[in-house]
Amino acid sequence: MAPTSLPPGAPLLLTGFNPFGGDTANPSWLSARALHGQRIAGHAVLAELLPTEFEAAREKLQALLARHRPALALCLGQAGGRAALSVERVAINLIDARIPDNRGAQPLDAPVVPGGPAAYFATLPVKAMVRAARQAGLPCEVSQTAGTFVCNAVFYGLMHQLAAGATPGARGGFVHVPWLPEQGSPGMQLRDMVRGVHALLWAAVLHPQDIALGAGALH
Repeated sequence: MAPTSLPPGAPLLLTGFNPFGGDTANPSWLSARALHGQRIAGHAVLAELLPTEFEAAREKLQALLARHRPALALCLGQAGGRAALSVERVAINLIDARIPDNRGAQPLDAPVVPGGPAAYFATLPVKAMVRAARQAGLPCEVSQTAGTFVCNAVFYGLMHQLAAGATPGARGGFVHVPWLPEQGSPGMQLRDMVRGVHALLWAAVLHPQDIALGAGALH
């Protein structure tokens, strides 16, 4: 395996969300929490909980970046209806909330950051991460859309902050996890999500450059 190019000793920030939309659990946070304290190639994993609220989530993430100065930040979110771990490729500067967030906010056709770029690409090796999860036996895909709800807003906010130099040298990205089986179908067992996210983090650390892998979409 290639050596990591990340700053030695800098932590890996892993975030998840609290439940929303009537659910009593959010597997993104359960997965992140399960990996808190793990060490990956010399880097400690720090799990932090974000509220499913447009403004509060981005404000808390900004504070976490300033406090922890991570080598990389990987935000997790729940995507009910997806059957695989979804490594997001792009965040767009758009909020179009189909449902209210946990504070009742429901912006429509609004920018995440007024005047910001139309989109940001993840700076993590998305295809290497997909391959790693698949090699661990988990269904995993590159996703071309993170939606237009709080997940995308956090992803865009993360990349905007990193582009502005909030944590020099840090890389960032976003992964959606499926429902738990008790939430609906298709679902994934929590132990498999945790194993998959663990593999994704290892690949993110060990691949300064992405790999060539067919992972596009026709629609």
